[in-house]
This record gives sequence, C-alpha cells and structure tokens, in this order.
Amino acid sequence: MSAAGQGSSGNVIAAVCSFFIPGLGQLVQGRVFKALIMFVLAAVLWIVWLGWIIHLWSIVDAAMFRTRD
Repeated sequence: MSAAGQGSSGNVIAAVCSFFIPGLGQLVQGRVFKALIMFVLAAVLWIVWLGWIIHLWSIVDAAMFRTRD
C-alpha cells in the first residue's frame, strides 16, 4: 500500500511547492518533463499576464496526482 495516492501528504507538499514555483511540485513527485512544461508555460505566459492560469493548473495537478499501480 502506497501513501502517494491522491490526497496524501506527499501531494499536499507537492501542491504547496507548486504554489511557490510552478512545476516544483511535479519535480518533487519525480515528474521532470511535466515540471519543465509547467515552469516554461507559466514563465512565458506571465509575460502576457496569463501565467496565473498555468500556475493554478500546476498546483491542482500536483495535488491530484495518482501513481499508477
């Protein structure tokens, strides 16, 4: 049995990490490619003031992540 399921404390920590830096939560979860996508999209879109959308998506994605058993 794994504690890495949706709603676990690991996902809460990952969501908090993504709150501060988009993609950091995905990186903490070991999802390097997804972390890079989130970080780059947020950085590019913050230039036109839409980065908050990716920022919020990053937080929700980290919180809702489920490992495949």
